[in-house]
Order: sequence, then structure tokens, then C-alpha cells
Amino acid sequence: MMHQRISRKIIIYLFLFTILASVNNLKYINLQIFKIDQINISGLDNIDNTNLYESIKNFKNKNIFLVDNFQISKNINSNNFVEEFKVFKEYPSTININIIKTNFLGITKINNIDYLIGSNGKFIKKTDKQIIKLPFIFGSINVDEFLILNEFLNKSNFELSKIESFYYYQSKRWDIKTKKGLIIRLPSELNVNLLNEVLQILEDEKFKDIKTLDFRQKNQIITYE
Repeated sequence: MMHQRISRKIIIYLFLFTILASVNNLKYINLQIFKIDQINISGLDNIDNTNLYESIKNFKNKNIFLVDNFQISKNINSNNFVEEFKVFKEYPSTININIIKTNFLGITKINNIDYLIGSNGKFIKKTDKQIIKLPFIFGSINVDEFLILNEFLNKSNFELSKIESFYYYQSKRWDIKTKKGLIIRLPSELNVNLLNEVLQILEDEKFKDIKTLDFRQKNQIITYE
């Protein structure tokens, strides 16, 4: 009788040990299966893809379920070339990141250094190797104001390719200089209809010799030859 009790205890202990060992093995297997071993980035140039990868490669070997999505997004947003992005988790162990690169809208100078202005509102330091034909923006620009102006121009019939430069005033007003040398003085309150009106005037032959068009006074156009 005593021998049977001991045998039953041994069987119970072996059973419990087997269960615990299986649970621990399962946890270990799950950690291995769901460990991030690949991060794919697309949408930027090879060098920029590599730079972005360097900033997020520390997420490798982490559990894909536990990875901090906010921190990944924060690292991606710190790259000035990024306009938009999407992060996809491809289970069990891959993260795919698709990038939409920002568009360059203009060039400005800050502390004697040339910067590209992105459609994401960021300043991107221009390298000597970059040969980009964009309008130059003079003045201490407010990026938000420039993005608003650019949006109005895109919605109008104005051809951006004909603009040589912009000048920004602290009164939140802009001057535009065309590649033909015409200066257009815009009012602080700007809209698409006004820009289309400016374009109609530019196409009128009687204004072909005009050097400056001044729209700063409401309902008035002042011209200078």
C-alpha cells in the first residue's frame, strides 16, 4: 500500500514537471518566433534609407508584439526627408516601413547656409552635390506662411516654374519675382481668386512692359514701368 502511494506521487510530480517544462519551452519558442529579425524600409534614396535604418535598428531582436510603436514613429519623424509613412508588422518577425519623401518647394539661407524647404515644413540642409532648381526665398520666413502661399499657388492657374524668387515680410506679406523680372507685390490677405486675377493681368499685352504690379491696396492695381 505504501509503495503504491509513493508511485502515485512520483507519477504526479513527473506530470507536473512535464507541464511546467512544456510551458517554459513554449514561452521560449514564442520569444524566438516573434523576435524581430528584419526591418525593411522603402521610399527614400539608398543613403537616406540606410540613415533611417540606423536610427531604428535597435528594435531588432525585440518581441514584435511588445515593440514600442510610438518610439518607432518618433524615430521616423525625426528624419527631415519624411513626408508621410506607414508601418506594417509582417508576422512573425518582420517590420516593413513605407516612406513618402517630402517635396522640395524652395531654397532659403539661414546663417549663410542654404536650406531646402520641404512640403513637410522642415528645413533640410542642402549639400554641395545637390543641384536643384527651385525659387529662392528671401527674408526671415515663417514656414507655415510659405506653405499657405504654396497651397494657394497650386490651387490657382499660376505656373510655379515661372517664379524666380519670393520675399517674405514680417507683416505676413509676400513679393513674387518672375523669371522675366516682373515683381508682384501681394497683399497680406491672399486668396486663389486674387492670384488668378494677377495671372490674367500678366497675360494682357498692355502690361507687357510693366516691371512691378502692386496689389497691396484693396481694389487697386498700381503699376511701375
